[in-house]
Amino acid sequence: MDHAKTLTMWEGYVDWRNRPAMKGCHGGVVAASFVLVVEILENLAYLANASNLVLYLSKTMNFSPSASANIVTNFMGTSFLLALLGGFLSDACLTTYYIYLISAAIEFMGLLMLTFQARIPSLRPPICASINRNTSCNEAGHGQAAMLFGGLYLAALGVGGIKGSLPAHGAEQFDENSPQGRKHRSTFFNYYIFCLSCGALIAVTLVVWVEDNKGWQWGFGISTVAILSSIAIFLLGSGTYRIKIPKGSPFTTILKVLVAAFCNSLFPKNSISNVLDTRKSPQNTTEISQEEEGHGEWKEEIQTEMNDQKFIDKSTMNKAAYPSLHCTVKQAEEVKIVVKILPIFMSTVMLNCCLAQLSTFSIQQAATMNTYIGALKVPPASLPIFPVIFTMILAPVYNHIIIPFARAATKSEMGITHLQRIGTGLFLSIVAMAVAALVEMKRKRVAAQSGLMNSTEPLPITFLWVALQYLFLGSADLFSLAGLMEFFFTEAPLSMRSLATAVSWASLAMGYYLSSVIVSIVNHITGRFQRTPWLYGSNLNHYHLERFYWLMCILSGLNFLHYLLWATRYKYRSTEPDDQRDKNDNTPSEAQL
Repeated sequence: MDHAKTLTMWEGYVDWRNRPAMKGCHGGVVAASFVLVVEILENLAYLANASNLVLYLSKTMNFSPSASANIVTNFMGTSFLLALLGGFLSDACLTTYYIYLISAAIEFMGLLMLTFQARIPSLRPPICASINRNTSCNEAGHGQAAMLFGGLYLAALGVGGIKGSLPAHGAEQFDENSPQGRKHRSTFFNYYIFCLSCGALIAVTLVVWVEDNKGWQWGFGISTVAILSSIAIFLLGSGTYRIKIPKGSPFTTILKVLVAAFCNSLFPKNSISNVLDTRKSPQNTTEISQEEEGHGEWKEEIQTEMNDQKFIDKSTMNKAAYPSLHCTVKQAEEVKIVVKILPIFMSTVMLNCCLAQLSTFSIQQAATMNTYIGALKVPPASLPIFPVIFTMILAPVYNHIIIPFARAATKSEMGITHLQRIGTGLFLSIVAMAVAALVEMKRKRVAAQSGLMNSTEPLPITFLWVALQYLFLGSADLFSLAGLMEFFFTEAPLSMRSLATAVSWASLAMGYYLSSVIVSIVNHITGRFQRTPWLYGSNLNHYHLERFYWLMCILSGLNFLHYLLWATRYKYRSTEPDDQRDKNDNTPSEAQL
């Protein structure tokens, strides 16, 4: 009876009431569907403000264009970087279920503060209409700035927790021990990006129109209601979720292995030949068997490569320099996996630095151009609608047409590997930056020929030219983000999966921060050799934005070569079920890029 009950339970998972999760009752497509609906509302709340925030800061809070751009990139970078905190807490002590609820409540409070500030005139500086590039407007006072940044960074903390918990929560609903479960999980990540786009579509059309025509208080108010609604829908699906039991801090394991390896290298008590062998050491076999009690999915994770990363192997010596630092092979292998995926992570930062331009300079470019399509006036912040619609079309096509064809052609479970997908995104970012530079050259040429270099009147050139760079960068985001999230979730050890998925967002964060750093460095260097820096003043027509975009194009090309160096050498962990993996542990599959 007990054995039959065990077979119907999801080992290592509980329901929302902390009872054992049962097969047939918890997890699956229905549970993941609640997550997807919640993501639509969550991304609507976040992107409605982030996409138009640069104009709010420059026109309402009176910051300069470059200062506004840096504030937006820092805000978005912090939001994504805090995803690491959400992922860490989900793996270490709380669960993805509770982290989402706590984070959504925090974001709600931040948006509420911003709504009140946009509603009450005394909480904002007076409106400034100066077009002189050397004249500064009255920026927000200390109290006004404190409320602005308090609301922004409360929202950022909430967004980070959600990004670090929600994707992993959805992916955990599928059984990775079956090919069908792994295919459903891959489909989930594709439709997660689709739902991101659905939320973005509403944000950059309806909400941005409301902000530009009815007032920012209404835009912030819609976002506040959206995040509150997402909490209600998430709770509605509570009975269907299977929730992974936290297994302790992943950072503790990583730190212990690295310190042990370092100490054993400096103060060896035996030769390297006594390093524990995963396959041959009886002591280790017993040790792993003991650890596996209650953790049957450990055999899902171990992928031994004793010939590589020998420094980490030293942490498993039989006679450690300090007995308290003795590490198991399981712990060493987990750290090896983390070290292996780090170069791939670093290679995606430059792509996200390019994506940061969509929320800053690209919107400011469009704001100087003719934003009419026929009789319809389109808000500049609605420009992302083009890549959003393209993503909403391409995501189902990719999942239901391209992937099945690729699986049939390659006779493999993945069809198109994660690294191939990420590489496609990196290449498209190079094209996007080249297109952005050419479009900016054309925009400035029209401004000069029309005698509107110092005017606030719209230039006689349609903003649809700027949509081209949005199209390429949006496509790059589709390929890279879904591939990156699935890659990290699949390759990471079971005890680190929420944190690993959050690393995808950390890459975005580092990209936004890097964008701010590059802007500051470019201004510092060019300011020393020219009268004014490339990106200085309140008039975008006097910027040398085209040179900045060419610089980004060159850096993206160098980054792509760096990515190819690591991707062609990467070896995937096995995706076979448990029984087959035990027979093939010594033959890891290689990535075909």
